[in-house]
Amino acid sequence: MRLKRVEKGWSQERLALECDLDRTYVSAVERSRWNVSLANIERIAQALDVKAWTLIKPPHSGL
Repeated sequence: MRLKRVEKGWSQERLALECDLDRTYVSAVERSRWNVSLANIERIAQALDVKAWTLIKPPHSGL
């Protein structure tokens, strides 16, 4: 998620605004402090304009 956000040049606050989530939630999810629901994965994926599965695969898995 962080990689996709940074690619767009967005702050955590901007991503949170785009998907109507709290910035502290976005931060905690990026740091693996909180688990993210499937519904929120979909919201984040839509905001980042990516498929939801790309947010849950390991960053260097080659998929």
